[in-house]
Amino acid sequence: MAADPRVALLDRCVAFLKEGGFSRLSLREIAAGAGTSHRMLLYHFGSREGLLAQVVGRIEAEQRQTLSTLATGSDDPTEVSRSFWRRLADPDLAPAERLFFEIYAQALYDRSWGEPFRASVIAAWAGPVEEVFGRLGFDETEARLRARLALAATRGLLLDLLITGDRETADAAAELFARIITSPPPATNSVPAEDGRTN
Repeated sequence: MAADPRVALLDRCVAFLKEGGFSRLSLREIAAGAGTSHRMLLYHFGSREGLLAQVVGRIEAEQRQTLSTLATGSDDPTEVSRSFWRRLADPDLAPAERLFFEIYAQALYDRSWGEPFRASVIAAWAGPVEEVFGRLGFDETEARLRARLALAATRGLLLDLLITGDRETADAAAELFARIITSPPPATNSVPAEDGRTN
């Protein structure tokens, strides 16, 4: 079966943008780097922003695969969180992550190209991260809440790192968060009643 031309074109754009940088390039420059025409990019992706949102989606999928690999390769949840942060904080990923936050901010506005991004930016991560917490023994509700908190906190720390460049503090905060988010919930204390039963 022939490869989907849209997927193949996206592959080439992702490869070029990873090597050459992201948000400052025009659609024509991206097209030239990917060995195509800007008309073809417009045909398949609708706009420059639509293309970049698809690029972000592809990179996010790669990061989810990294998390899945780490989670299945270790029995230590804190180490999984720690290792995933090291991966996200890799300076080589900074250009892609700046693009992620650029697209995130633009997608806050009701633009048609941003609809798939808005639909997936949380939802695509929910299942995989909830699964990690489920394997740690958390019930469905607790796993869902911890997954949402983990996603928000990790993105917040990453944005902090990109803005401030303060890697030492960001790493220390990520380490603290890894210990907190993977710790079991506190046990409910039972208080003996006067008749000997517990409340």
